[in-house]
Amino acid sequence: MSYPEELDYWTKELSTEFPQLSRTQANVLALYSYGMAMTHHCGQTIVTTFLALLLRISAQNLRQRLREWNYEAEQKRGRKRQEIGVEDHFAPLLRFILGHWREKKRLVLALDVTYLRDRHTILAISVLYRGCAIPVAWRILPGNQAGEWHPIWVSLLQNLSQAIPAGYSVLVLCDRGLYSKRLFETIRARDWHPFMRIGTQGKYRRIRAQKWRPLGQVAFRGMKSQCFRAQCFKGNPLTCVLWVQWSAQYDEPCLIVTDLTPKQVKGNPYALRAWIEVGFKDFKRGGFRWEQCKTIASQRMERLLLVMALAMLWLVRTGSATTNEWLFDPIVSSLSCTRLGWLATLVCAIQQQPLISAYFSPYLLPPLPS
Repeated sequence: MSYPEELDYWTKELSTEFPQLSRTQANVLALYSYGMAMTHHCGQTIVTTFLALLLRISAQNLRQRLREWNYEAEQKRGRKRQEIGVEDHFAPLLRFILGHWREKKRLVLALDVTYLRDRHTILAISVLYRGCAIPVAWRILPGNQAGEWHPIWVSLLQNLSQAIPAGYSVLVLCDRGLYSKRLFETIRARDWHPFMRIGTQGKYRRIRAQKWRPLGQVAFRGMKSQCFRAQCFKGNPLTCVLWVQWSAQYDEPCLIVTDLTPKQVKGNPYALRAWIEVGFKDFKRGGFRWEQCKTIASQRMERLLLVMALAMLWLVRTGSATTNEWLFDPIVSSLSCTRLGWLATLVCAIQQQPLISAYFSPYLLPPLPS
């Protein structure tokens, strides 16, 4: 079978980055993720049809190969049946990204939860980059399932810690719905730096102060950003650095607990947390149409997300390099890395040109609001 040059290179790249995969598994993963990146869709019918037309092969046989990627071992055909353990690929996936990372000493991760209707709850850790988010570890639970999430977050963070070299400054952003003292301390135990938003319920006191005050009174609309060492939550106190800001255009303040002062980070990292929301949109209605997937089994959805994550990596990496090339063109540079990577890939395929050299370049933290 004759592959386009970029697909052949992608297959070899995945074989190198995921050595635990067999040659057949790496080939299927490359086909599946390449088809998603090119069609900007996760539907098997669309991806299969595109690849069948491109490679002039049987669509029926190809679709069965893509289906079996998501299947459990006992559901696959043949005697050498192997099930894909998604958690075994989290650390290699992050190493893959960092292998093309020009920002050698800083990494920003975000923890968040998203939903596919009422069928699935997705706990995801993503690398934040230029307005996009690439998931690198996740767990998918049946919708509305009761249970504690803390052990899941700990397991995902433990898995990723194997891939991050010593000397990296790792910032971990969490929205207020995920705050817990245990999670804060788990992140710090890895020498990473939590940035966790909290609500205004509870009390705080400055270090060395005697009196506890309501968190709801620490900020006022239009105030300048403040940062000070404090203890938060009288019943189970957390010693931390408390960031307080309330820009006039917002209806409520933003309170963040961390272990770093603004001088130590030289910017406002929490502003990047919104990028994971953009990433979820790229996977759903704004991109791959994941919300239309009818799969019920959570483990199959986890394997599908691995394919989507690699398709997103392809698009963001290519879009980043394209942005750097067209940096001073306001129209081109206004597009997201995901969208620009898709367009650049299509152009190279139409013109039969090799993709531009793709990598992740440094990004700057937004300034603190005055």
